[in-house]
Amino acid sequence: MIVLLLGVLLLVIGGCVCVVWAERGGPRWARAVATVTLAAGEAVRRSQRKGRRGQSTLDDGN
Repeated sequence: MIVLLLGVLLLVIGGCVCVVWAERGGPRWARAVATVTLAAGEAVRRSQRKGRRGQSTLDDGN
């Protein structure tokens, strides 16, 4: 289990490095990895928003 979590952590860190590198004009493969990383992050955010729609919140912002 720890090996699996370490593998996921390494993929996340590698994806973040590729995003920064692609922003600075990195190679084509780094831009491709950055695109996949950003798309995966957006998918996670979208799924979290869908999960919250059905929940009521106790905090009304006041």
